[in-house]
Parts: sequence; structure tokens; C-alpha cells
Amino acid sequence: MAKDNKDEGKDVKIKVKRDGKVSARIVDLSKGIFDTIIKKDHPQIETPIRALSNVSYDPKSGYFVLQDTTKTRTLTVNTVKTFAQTLRMLALSKNLVDTDDIATKREAYYVSKNWGEARFHEQPESDTVMDDIEAMFMVNREQLGFLPEEKGGDVAGQLIVVDKDPETGKEVKIDCTKMGTGAYSVPSSVEELKFETKAKFILAIETAGMYQRLVKHFYWKKANCILISMGGVPTRACRRFIRRLSDDKKLPVFVFTDGDPYGWLNIYRTLKVGSGNAAHINQYFCVPQAKFIGITAQDIIKYDLPTHPLKEIDIKRVKDGIKNDPFIQQSPQWQKALNDLVKMKKRAEQQALAKHGLNYVITTYLPDKMADPKSWLP
Repeated sequence: MAKDNKDEGKDVKIKVKRDGKVSARIVDLSKGIFDTIIKKDHPQIETPIRALSNVSYDPKSGYFVLQDTTKTRTLTVNTVKTFAQTLRMLALSKNLVDTDDIATKREAYYVSKNWGEARFHEQPESDTVMDDIEAMFMVNREQLGFLPEEKGGDVAGQLIVVDKDPETGKEVKIDCTKMGTGAYSVPSSVEELKFETKAKFILAIETAGMYQRLVKHFYWKKANCILISMGGVPTRACRRFIRRLSDDKKLPVFVFTDGDPYGWLNIYRTLKVGSGNAAHINQYFCVPQAKFIGITAQDIIKYDLPTHPLKEIDIKRVKDGIKNDPFIQQSPQWQKALNDLVKMKKRAEQQALAKHGLNYVITTYLPDKMADPKSWLP
């Protein structure tokens, strides 16, 4: 029977390698845990705390950076199940990497049903263990063989995506101007993609409805741009796609969301500087060069837009953002924009522009915004 730490053995922190191939690093970590147990000591695994409270924002780097606060898990009677789950998840990851296979997060949860007492009862449990492993190794989950089930985002406009045929390895060119009534869908992994374009900028759009309107009326041709539908908070794949495309072709990125705290503090902020939960990989998935051209409090007045009342949850979100969000804390412009919205006690959707005509967004709003850099938010 296992004994309490005070009665037997000592606590031994297992170092997690941050370089080398993922498979070899998994073996190294597992061996360290095994050797410590054989010596009748208590292995400890240390993982970074993934939250806004443990990140900082430096405008020079342009994204949230993980700080030094960590949590330590020691193998005891109370933690043996979590340790077992972590090791089984590591074993699954190693097998996926070694065999060049993949598993969705949902599939990983169901695989655990074969793990006896170590199985997960709900998917959030397996997601948390997977995220902890990701943070321990400072890699993204795709490198561990795990893929999200979320959609990457739709793309239309002046862009040719150069992909590879997975069977033959030959290049495949996908012309995003010739997708008919559909669109190019961002794949879950975008690292191997190449791009050809003469576009002037990227426009990332919050809602699928607004994206469809701009595609329907060929805004991408009129403005010589690339349109990307984020569908709410953009997925990692969508953010990485925008970042790689922007970096590779030196394209500015403009973001068009609703005029509400969710659009600003969840959708835009996540795209631009990342999130606390994924702070260990923000440098790869954020788009620091992004600028905000969506609905603001000033736009509500200037364009006489229909509005909805600002809810208590919206006001709370603003207060939390100003108090706890490192990005907002270092941006007087965003602090003013948020306070203006709270004073007005109103919010407005992108579609509110339809008050002046269904295509007013194309004929007037977006041209006005693009021509006036002073109206952009950082």
C-alpha cells in the first residue's frame, strides 16, 4: 500500500526536456518517473499555470508571454489516477508520433475507455491532461499527434494555396478565386502550406453571414484582398493560417467584428495577442500585426446604428478586461473604447449596417474605415 510522502521516500522533481524529438522527450520523462518510483521516492511533475494571471504582455514581442508560476503534482495516493492518466496519454501520443498517425481530442477520450481505472469519465478531463502535457513540453497538440475537431475557417479572394497531395507528395495549387459558391477551408495543420498572392491585405471577419455577403458581392476583387471567416473566436488553425500568410507575404491584417465586449476581448484579443490558456504557444498562433476596424462606440453614433442594450455580463467582461488583461492594461485606446461602450450602455452587430442598405458595408463602411487609419484600434 502506498504511504504518505512524510513516511517514506522523498519528493523528486522530474525535469521535462524542452528540445529534441517529441517521442524521445516522452521516453525521457517517463523513464525519469519510473526510475524515481523504483527508488521508492515520490516523482513530481511541474506544469505552467495557463491563465491570464500568469502572462505578461510586451508590445515589442506583440503577444502574451507565459510567466514563471507553476503547479506541482506529486505522486501520492490521491494523485495516482491523474499520474496514470498522464502517462497513458503520453504513451498514446508517442504511438501516434512514431506511426505518423493522428487522433482527435474526442477519439483520445474514447481510447481511454480501455485504460481501466485510469479512464476518463468526461472529455474535459482528458482535454485538461492533454493541455498540461502540451504546456509541459512547450509544444502544440498537433506535434503530439492530437487534432482539434473545430473548423479552421473559410477563405476566399486573391490567394493561391500551395498544398501537397498526401498520397503522391506532389504540389497541389488551390485557387481561392475559383471556389464557386463555396470556399477554401483551412486545414487543421497549416505548417507545410505555401502561398501565392498579389493581394494588398487580409480581412478577418467575425460572422459567417458578413463573410458570405462580402464573398457574394466580390468585395475581395474590389478591394484586392483575402477574406477569412473566423466564425467567432478563431481556432488555432485559423490563427496560424493568418499569421503564416501575413508573415510570408508581408500582408497587413484587419479584423472586423461586432461592437461588443465579446468581439473585442475574446475574438480580436485572442487573434492578436493570444490567450492565457495557450500562453506557452502564443508566439506561433497570434497575429501581433493585426489592426481592429470593426464596430466601435463612435461608429454607433457616426453611422446611427441600431443597437442592443449592454448586458450585465458585458459590463462585467469590460471591468475584468480593464483590471486583469495585460494587453488592455497597456492600451489607453482600448481602455477608452471599452469605457465609451459602457457609458453608452449599448452594443451593435456588424449586420446593423444593413439599416442603410444590405451592401452599405461594401459601398461605404469598409471604404471609410480603410481610408482612415485614425479610426483603427491597435
